[in-house]
Amino acid sequence: MAKKEKEIKTNAMRLLEQKKISYMVHTYDGEEFHDGVSVADMLGQPHEIVYKTLVTVAKSKEHYVFVIPIEAELDLKKAAKAVHEKSIEMLPLKDLTDLTGYVRGGCTCIGMKKQFPVVLDESAKQFPAIMVSGGRRGSQMEVNPEDLMRAANGTFADIIME
Repeated sequence: MAKKEKEIKTNAMRLLEQKKISYMVHTYDGEEFHDGVSVADMLGQPHEIVYKTLVTVAKSKEHYVFVIPIEAELDLKKAAKAVHEKSIEMLPLKDLTDLTGYVRGGCTCIGMKKQFPVVLDESAKQFPAIMVSGGRRGSQMEVNPEDLMRAANGTFADIIME
C-alpha cells in the first residue's frame, strides 16, 4: 500500500487552525535559506504582499517581533516607540533558534516557544491577505493580516523606514 505524502503542519499552522483562522500554504524548495525576495519570486507572488519576521531585543532585555514587507527595512526608532521601549536592536542570529524554536528563513510571528509581543507594519492593512513564513523553510502561509494579528495578540504600527 502506497503511503500518502502528508503535509507537514507547523506550530504556526496548528495555532491558526485552533483559532479557526483560514490560511493557505504555499511551498517552495526550502533546503537552503532564501531571502524574502527570492521566496516571493519562486512563488510568483508580488513583493508587496510578502512579509518577513524580525526578532529584536530591547534595552530592557524584553524581546519583540516585528513583521514587515520583504523589501522594507525596520526603523528601530519607530519600532522601539511602538512597543514603548527606549531602544531596540536586532536579535543576534545565533540566538534565534534557541529563543523562538524557528530557524532563519522559517521564523514566523506565531507558534514560537514563547509568545512575544508582535507588531505588524500597518502597510499590511491594505491587503486582503499577506504571506508570512509558515514556520519552516520551504513554507509560506497566506493569511488575512487582521486574523494574523488576532492569532498573535499583535498590533499594527508604522515601523518601516521611509
